Amino acid sequence: MDLYEKVDRLKSLIDEQRPLEDDLLKEIKAYYRIGLTWSSNAIEGNTLTESETKILLEDGLTVGGKPLRDTFESLGHARAYDFMFTLLRSEQITETDALTMHRMFYQDINPEEAGRYRTRSVLITGSNYAVSKVEKIKKDVATLFQWVAVERKNYHPVKFAAQLHKRFVFIHPFIDGNGRIARLLMNTALIQAGYMVAVIPPILRENYIALLEQAHQDDQPFMDFIAERVLESEKEIMRLLHIPFSEI
Repeated sequence: MDLYEKVDRLKSLIDEQRPLEDDLLKEIKAYYRIGLTWSSNAIEGNTLTESETKILLEDGLTVGGKPLRDTFESLGHARAYDFMFTLLRSEQITETDALTMHRMFYQDINPEEAGRYRTRSVLITGSNYAVSKVEKIKKDVATLFQWVAVERKNYHPVKFAAQLHKRFVFIHPFIDGNGRIARLLMNTALIQAGYMVAVIPPILRENYIALLEQAHQDDQPFMDFIAERVLESEKEIMRLLHIPFSEI
């Protein structure tokens, strides 16, 4: 059984429990609202701990001594996460969705840049590859979402989600927040297809970044990495639901 067969096998076991009770669905959504917000921000250098993120999102309490931007990033990511779930029943992911996510994420940090493509060049520290030039961003993004609309059906859903992440972040259309929006778009694709979200903990940051860099030449290891993260989320949910399964 290969990696993607394992992912699909656990998905089928979870699907047998559907429809889940409303309270349980809310609990799972709230759990990943904290986990995804914390992990995605921590990868980018946000200093809030997972516990501090939980207190902020659930109780509205800020943490003394931490940068205000860290608070804004967490609140903004949570807003974009909530928007992601409004797309759950859709079979589409559009350029407008990406812009909306960025506007929600970035509006408290820099409202002038929120939901708008960058107007200046950026360099990616540690990368040997250039991102899209300013004058090509709109065209490259339009091409990407045309690919999404046409080619999605030709990929395994987890591979498609990883491809969407990779292709979006290679364009790097925003001045900041590209990785976080790429991960939200990836997880949008996953939940639309009935899969669990892919959570990338900060302890795997170096491996994640290295695989993204390698993906310019060979993206199979990156797709496998994302599949492994989905698999771990599936195992986590199965433990929560007390669904028996043998370690695979």
